[in-house]
Amino acid sequence: MSDLPGHEADSELSNEVEGYLLWQARIAEATRRAQAFVRPMEWLTTAQRTEIEQHYIADSLVQARKDLERIAARCVSLRAEYESRYRSLRRRCVGWTLAACACACFTTVATLLLIL
Repeated sequence: MSDLPGHEADSELSNEVEGYLLWQARIAEATRRAQAFVRPMEWLTTAQRTEIEQHYIADSLVQARKDLERIAARCVSLRAEYESRYRSLRRRCVGWTLAACACACFTTVATLLLIL
């Protein structure tokens, strides 16, 4: 199914939409946490409350972006590591298969030579 034309474009679009929705959820969560943070501070004026909420939201989103970038870098690192291990394992399997075929051919030739 991944060989269908346009599948990569659809996949990329769905990844972008998913990323957008996840980021919007992160913003909503930061907003809820900011409001909960300033709620007990009854002495604040509306302007002060709004300013503190905005700073809290901005700080939360900066931290969230750093976390996501760190996770993305780790994913890239893990992918490279797994691809390297897969190539090594594939080389080893091909080597053993070729060795087994060579042994089988050698045994077949030796048997034919003994029969003749």
